[in-house]
Amino acid sequence: MRFMIIVKASAASEAGVMPTEAKLKEMGDFHEELARAGVLIDGSGLRATALGWRVHYDGATRTVVDGPFVETKELIAGYTLIRTNSREEAIEWSRRFPNPNLDDSPCHIEVRQMFELEDFEPSPTLGQFRAIGMGGETGATP
Repeated sequence: MRFMIIVKASAASEAGVMPTEAKLKEMGDFHEELARAGVLIDGSGLRATALGWRVHYDGATRTVVDGPFVETKELIAGYTLIRTNSREEAIEWSRRFPNPNLDDSPCHIEVRQMFELEDFEPSPTLGQFRAIGMGGETGATP
């Protein structure tokens, strides 16, 4: 089972404030522990939305809109992907996730289970996803 731990953006992350060495060490130590346990797939911080864009769809029409985006509570500042044997195991790992705010102020992370190819009805298209390594069949295993 794969899970994404989603770190929400803050005013500081959107302003491009970089984490302190102490915060980087705390996050690094936690991710190193995930890796030693064999559950870490990937993880990274994201640059501020001022450097990003959104693609809006209206039927076949696509419009690119440059950031920044003002509603920080809906933005993502980073993520960690883990693979565990159960939802309960993922909850325990996420409970130990360091406070992502630079000043340790109150905040929350969101955790979402990812789809696996086995969640879908068999079809020729699933073979296409498998052939290019999508669907969780590559990466770390517990």
